[in-house]
Parts: sequence; structure tokens; C-alpha cells
Amino acid sequence: MPTPIVMPKQGNTVESVIIVDWKKRVGERIEAGDTLCEVETDKATMEVPSPVAGVLLKTLYSVGDEVPVMTTIAWIGEPGEAVPDGEEQAGSSEEIAPQTTASVEAPTGAPAPPPSPVPASDLQTPISPRARHLAERKGVDTSALKGSGPGGRIIERDVQAAIAAQPKLTPVAKAMVAEGGYAVPAQGSGPGGRITSKDLVRAEEQESASAPAVRATAPAAAAVQAPAFVPRPAPLAPGEVEIIPVKGVRKVIAERMLQSLQTTAQLTIHASADARALQALRRRFKESPEAMGLRGITINDLVLFAVARTLPTHPGLNALFNGTEIHQYRSVHLGVAVDTPRGLMVPVIRAAETLSLRQLSAEAKRLAAACLESKITPDELTGGTFTVTNLGAFGVESFTPVLNPPQVAILGVCAIQPKAVETDGEVQFIPHIGLSLTINHQVVDGAPAARFLQALGQAIAAIDLLLVG
Repeated sequence: MPTPIVMPKQGNTVESVIIVDWKKRVGERIEAGDTLCEVETDKATMEVPSPVAGVLLKTLYSVGDEVPVMTTIAWIGEPGEAVPDGEEQAGSSEEIAPQTTASVEAPTGAPAPPPSPVPASDLQTPISPRARHLAERKGVDTSALKGSGPGGRIIERDVQAAIAAQPKLTPVAKAMVAEGGYAVPAQGSGPGGRITSKDLVRAEEQESASAPAVRATAPAAAAVQAPAFVPRPAPLAPGEVEIIPVKGVRKVIAERMLQSLQTTAQLTIHASADARALQALRRRFKESPEAMGLRGITINDLVLFAVARTLPTHPGLNALFNGTEIHQYRSVHLGVAVDTPRGLMVPVIRAAETLSLRQLSAEAKRLAAACLESKITPDELTGGTFTVTNLGAFGVESFTPVLNPPQVAILGVCAIQPKAVETDGEVQFIPHIGLSLTINHQVVDGAPAARFLQALGQAIAAIDLLLVG
């Protein structure tokens, strides 16, 4: 009997994956452990092995389809075996027809068998948890939405499209509608079609007017937004523009960056630290015997080491905030931002405060390589308590890192630049490394954040002493 192949869970936080490539074609033999397909989670690309040997009889999804985890994606069996019919076959893309010696058709005019009763729960349109949470947060009624996910499932982009289709109101207009007695027209006279107070129509006038308008009730008024006006672009020559679908890692980055700024009170403070010890130590490492294994240690590794040793004495920044509780951690699970062709990824160095400089450097390089080679696992991308992102190599002197919720702080490392410092009545230009710390001001006040930056600057300035401490 054919064996259903189920999309395995890819870590605790992954709800769905996108099929990137089928490594086996329908009709092709596959052995247990062979790669059946390659999938892209919201964090990484990974291979799905076949749990059994046999012939690939049917694939239920095509390349590019989004597939919920723990869903049947294919059937494997022996040639000629029939694949069971079922609800999960609705999205099938390819199948081997079962071999039969004869076919039997129902007599013409014979009544069709009565359909099986459908449980009431199955009549509801399925919706992903992320889509449900977004709909509840934005006040979107999902009962009328048409899902674009597998099997008609409502996914997050369907809710986002519904939000974008709603009319936008100015604050005054929104307040007037909330009080009642006003109807909302389809488009307003404000910038981008925004509906202003003068565009509103009194309810009694709306009932007698022939021009259509949208009636907004007080509870729903807060969720009403107008579609942004998009000017029609001029015709472009063939090949002048490349259209890139926003999906996979890029889609997740877009959603999380926007969500981060919408749900947290972000404040960035800037400082700098004397970088002479950093530079001197880096030079000594580069000139050290190769057998010592220190040549690959970078300025960034030294900063990570200083952060990992400083955070334990500032637990307010080594914390997560879930909206109602603050979870402070004793261990520093250090997220390190990595730039990859697929987008920004943040692998986590576990218990970074317990590692030596050489161990921390090796782990940071291992995780970065895994990200670049699309071999990183979802578990290696979760669980961070603090993040460091470095743009210093690009000459950036200061910037505003965006928080990685539920973390409450992120450190941006900037370029090393000469800074005028007065010493014994004389001005000297001393190299300083820029530090930009973004905090969630809901949880962390400015003074504790400044104290952490001050302590970190002192640790960096005396990094050689920190190594033996």
C-alpha cells in the first residue's frame, strides 16, 4: 500500500515551508534517506529526505507552493498502486495513473451516490495562526476572505491584502465616524485618496443619495483604512524592470521589521569606545604563529566577546518582553546578524559568556558559514536574548538598529574613526569604535542602557585585560 510522505516540522516556530525543488520526479525510484525535495522555511533552506523506499507515485504540491508542516506532500509505493483519494490531494500537481486491466463505468443516468456528511468544523475556512492573529489585531473579518494558501487556507498575505483594500481616514474623520451618524465614501480628497472630515457624508443624506458609499459602524471605524493611491506608471521597455516576489526569508524580514517598529517603543543611543587596544590585539593575532589558531580572530569577534562578558552584569538588557512579562536571562544567547544573498539572518551563539575568545570566534564563523550555505537549522536561528549587528566594515559611523522582538536591545557596531580627545591639555586624535544601542523603551530606561554602553566601552578599551579576567 502506498505510503504518504508528510512534511516534517522544521523547528518549533515554523508553520509552513515553500517547496523550492523536487529532487525526484514522479515515476522515479527513491531509496530511504534520499532527498525527496528541497524546501525553504522562513529562516533557511533545507532538504526533506524520504522515510521509505519505492517509486514516487504522486506529488501534491508544485515548486513555489507554500505547504503547512505536517501535511502530506507526496505518495511513495510500488508501480501500479493506486493513491488513496482524500482531501489532501486537492493541490496535487503530478500523479502516476494506477495500472488496471478493465474499467467499469456507472450506467448512464444512474444516480450519483449521496455525498458524505461534512462535519460542521470542516465548513469553516481554514486559517493560519499568524493570519488569525493579524486579523484580530487589525479588526478584519475573515469570514468573507478567500484564502490563497494550500487547500484554500487563509494565510497572512490574504489578511494584509484585505487591510490594504480598506479606506484610510484622517484622525478627525475616524473620530467622527466612531461617534456615529456618518458614512465613509470609497475615496477622499486628501493626499493619496485619504478621506478627510469634509468628505464624510451624513447617514441621512447617504440613504437618499445615489452615489455609493461605504457605511462604517462605530466599532469597525478604527479598523477602516483607505487604499493608498498608486499612480499608473509610464510604459516601460521590455526588460527594464525586474519583478521579484517577496517570499521566504525576504518576506519574513519585511513582516518582522514592520512589526518590530509598530509594536515596540524604540530608542537609539550612540556612544564610542577607545579602539587602540582592539587594533593592537588584532595586529598581534594576525602576526601570531599559525599553530596558535588566532589569525582569524577579527575586531567583530573581540566586540562579541566584550558584549558577552558585559551583559551578565546588566540583566535588564539581556531579556525578552512578551507584552506582559519581562524574562531576564543569566546566560547570554548572543544573536549575530549575518548578511546573506537571501537576506539578513541572525544565528545564535548559545551561552556566549562561557566561551573563550577562540571558541566564540569559531562558533560565530561556523554559524555564518551555515547561513551563507543555506545549511543553518531553524533551532540555530531561535532563542537569542541580545543581538549584535556590525556595519563598521562599510564605513558606517552610526545607525539605528531595529529591534529583534521579543528581545529588548540590539547593539550596532560602527566603523573605527579618529576622535578628538583632550589629554593633559592637548588634543589628540584617538581611534574610537562607534556603538549604537537600540532599546525597547517600554522595558528599558535610558539610564540603564547608558550604563551598559559605558561598561561595554570600558571593556572594549581594556579588551586585553578582559581576556585574562
